[in-house]
Amino acid sequence: MSRLVPRWLSGHLIDLSPLRRSRDFRALTGGLGVSTLGSQLTAVSVPFQVYAITHSSLYVGLVSLTQLLPLIFGSLLGGSLADAVDRRRLLLVVEALGAASSAGLALNADFGPTLWPLFLFPAVTAALSGMDSSARNAMIPGMLGLSSVPAANAMFQALFQTGAIVGPAVAGLLLAGAGVRVVYWLDVATFLVALMAVFVIAPQPPPLAVAGAGAAAGAAVAPARPGWRSTVEGLRFIRRSQQVQGAYLIDLNAMVFGLPRALFPALAATVFGGGATTVGLLYAAPGCGALLGALSSGWVVRIRRQGLAVVVAVVIWGLAITGFGLVRFLPFALALLAVAGWADVISAVFRNTIIQFAGPDSLRGRLMGVQMAVVAGGPRLGDLEAGAVATVFGDTFAIVSGGLACIAGALAVARLLPGFWHQRAVTHAVSERAGAGAAEAAEQM
Repeated sequence: MSRLVPRWLSGHLIDLSPLRRSRDFRALTGGLGVSTLGSQLTAVSVPFQVYAITHSSLYVGLVSLTQLLPLIFGSLLGGSLADAVDRRRLLLVVEALGAASSAGLALNADFGPTLWPLFLFPAVTAALSGMDSSARNAMIPGMLGLSSVPAANAMFQALFQTGAIVGPAVAGLLLAGAGVRVVYWLDVATFLVALMAVFVIAPQPPPLAVAGAGAAAGAAVAPARPGWRSTVEGLRFIRRSQQVQGAYLIDLNAMVFGLPRALFPALAATVFGGGATTVGLLYAAPGCGALLGALSSGWVVRIRRQGLAVVVAVVIWGLAITGFGLVRFLPFALALLAVAGWADVISAVFRNTIIQFAGPDSLRGRLMGVQMAVVAGGPRLGDLEAGAVATVFGDTFAIVSGGLACIAGALAVARLLPGFWHQRAVTHAVSERAGAGAAEAAEQM
């Protein structure tokens, strides 16, 4: 690569070394890329079909809303399962059920269509996606070692952002040409490809927990049984870990106050004087910036102050959103949204890394499950906040005040949670010892 790309540039491009290091990670990443594209196809096709049946935007919104609780439930349950069973086997079950759910949508399109499957099957898929994400992210440190976690997280972000940009565009072409049933059957095929990719991965047995105080302190014990008690154990650990609390809270703060996507249709019509094309550009701009950030993330592995990096990224996000609320020239507005997307993906890489480093392997599934619940719930709360404030004070005030509140919230998290603010990248051995100590402390609570 050094012969094709200047050395100063290659150090900033996305680090692909984890793909060379681990065959299992190559399979995991390949399956994720294919299934992400399929999921994006269905994410566009379901609301399209719902509107075609009902001619009601209310029903389209309700279909999205009904996926929230299953997604949160699936994330928490998936985190508990990922710490108690073979993670590879869990992914095999999830991918098989995902294929069956998409097949249900396809059969409904073939023989109907009726409305209730368009509520049921996307809700099932949402719950499964929470389990999938919890298990996949928990598997990364064991496959690669903790030193490669930031690079792996950046690669996952690049896959997600690529799917978010390419998927809707391909879905639009397929819906116009082949029809909705073909899109659903393609999604079934992507689940089957992901299933085969997971099948070739080596078994990922549940990690052993660490015993608490007493004669057997420090000894390995059987994994916790999945269920509510296991989830509560993970929540107790979070309560004692400022690093994890900070990673969750600063993301929730950014999504609730600094994500004005619910206002994009109104802004396109009233501020920028455009129509559907302008709305599409506004929605696409953050994703384009995020993809650029992921592809140019080679430098993240050299950052030691990870907590500080998250705070800086969220402040940049808030500043970009504040500026977006003030400009009236569409190209500037799109550029600011792209900057916000870039900052968001950098924040996500470091936040996921902090969470994966914070606890022992026996808790990682539950920690990533809570992270998935935060990621799922935050944007929807942000839509509610932006819409409510805009209704009372206007769109500009809602966006600018939200951006400033995002900055203030990030600084407050840094001030109130010094353990997060001072979080530093550590070596594999140090992290494992710290994680074992944290698990012992959690057992004593």
